Amino acid sequence: MEDTKNEKNQEMDMDNIKEYGQAVLSNQDTDHQIHLLNIIGEIEGHECLPSTTKTTKYEHVLPQLAVIEDSDKIDGILLMLNTVGGDVESGLAIAEMVASVNKPSVSLVLGGSHSIGVPLAVSTDYSFIVPSGTMVIHPVRMSGTVIGAKQTYDYFKQMQNRILRFIESHSGAKQKRLEELMMNTDMMSKDLGTILVGEEAVKEGLINEVGGIHDAVSKLHKLIEEKKR
Repeated sequence: MEDTKNEKNQEMDMDNIKEYGQAVLSNQDTDHQIHLLNIIGEIEGHECLPSTTKTTKYEHVLPQLAVIEDSDKIDGILLMLNTVGGDVESGLAIAEMVASVNKPSVSLVLGGSHSIGVPLAVSTDYSFIVPSGTMVIHPVRMSGTVIGAKQTYDYFKQMQNRILRFIESHSGAKQKRLEELMMNTDMMSKDLGTILVGEEAVKEGLINEVGGIHDAVSKLHKLIEEKKR
């Protein structure tokens, strides 16, 4: 009977990984339950993206974060990112939700965490980036028809300030420096912005440390132990 139950639990875990990029890591030595949350591809917002596009749907992530907050079985969150960005409002909503969960959290930037992925990467209690990981900081953009009026540009500026204030309040980077990186014209030939690779993201104060999965999991176990004490 117990074997059947374990098999069903394993099947459910595999389904969650396949459908939502989520799993629970159980460590018998520490007795910690860590929820693994992946932000992969493009962050999908209020409009559905083509089926050929790899996406993270915010309507999947937000309820799961609420469940994590309410669960007495989950001790911490490991957020792994490899995203090109996406819907600004949805990405910022996820970042705000992660930051407000009252459980220890650690993020790990793998291939990249670009655009709205930057607030997501800094939304946790501690952050890592692999040596080859990248972060792209650029001005807010919007797809679709844009009315060339002052109110439109004011709205863009307001949204950009919301993002910058969030990043500043959850990392060691300052808003003025972030604006300089956003408006940089020297790095991308056909665009504004700055690409930060590995250690550069740490030097700018965005990320706490260069490291990999071992470092991220070890740090999260330490944060969980500190909270329990």
